[in-house]
Amino acid sequence: MRRAASSVIPSLLVVFAGAAVLAAADAIVPDRTVALFNGRDLAGWEADVPARDKDATLPPSFVVRDGLLVSTGKPEGHLVTTEAYRDYRLVVEYRFPEQAGNCGVLLHASKPRALYGMFPQSIEVQMMSGNAGDFWCIGENITVNDMETRRPRKPGQAWGGGEADARRILNLTDGSEKPVGEWNEMVIEARGHTLKVWVNGDLVNEGFDATTDRGKIALQAEGTVVEFRRVEIGPLPPAAR
Repeated sequence: MRRAASSVIPSLLVVFAGAAVLAAADAIVPDRTVALFNGRDLAGWEADVPARDKDATLPPSFVVRDGLLVSTGKPEGHLVTTEAYRDYRLVVEYRFPEQAGNCGVLLHASKPRALYGMFPQSIEVQMMSGNAGDFWCIGENITVNDMETRRPRKPGQAWGGGEADARRILNLTDGSEKPVGEWNEMVIEARGHTLKVWVNGDLVNEGFDATTDRGKIALQAEGTVVEFRRVEIGPLPPAAR
């Protein structure tokens, strides 16, 4: 997650934003496990890459190669599910095949290009090498325990999802990620207004009182090649007592 240059949003995108809000209201609660990526093509996904508004000849930011969903890194943008979801368990297996870099899974995504003309309104679960499991608030907000320590802010700065806000929430662990080239498993449970995240079996973040509980799911192209071999959504396990 980083700041991108601002851009003018075309009128067509405003229409898309309205459709995204309507879709979120009709969010699916999974009753079985299904693959969001089918291993063959990008059916069920839509790419939003701002640079392609001006130059449609730019290479695609997301492709399917050898059965893998590949985020090529550039031009930067997002691959967004056509459906919205709530109350689910999401499993993502990913790796950085060439070098350490940046990427993320955006949850409860709604309004496109809500921040810096690039990022959809959402809560991001960071995949950036060394920081997997951080939260980034993008037009939304979430609370964690020990906020003063885990959500650094400047004097007078608010916690929130706006451009001037303290938006990053540090994860709970270091050393949960595999070396570059090896596969990582990220598991996310979205239960009501709470989020829990595991990386390779380690609980790396947990938040509550999120300002949203539903929306689309997005993957990032953010400068580095990332491969995904599994993107799967299913019902939540019973809540712990």
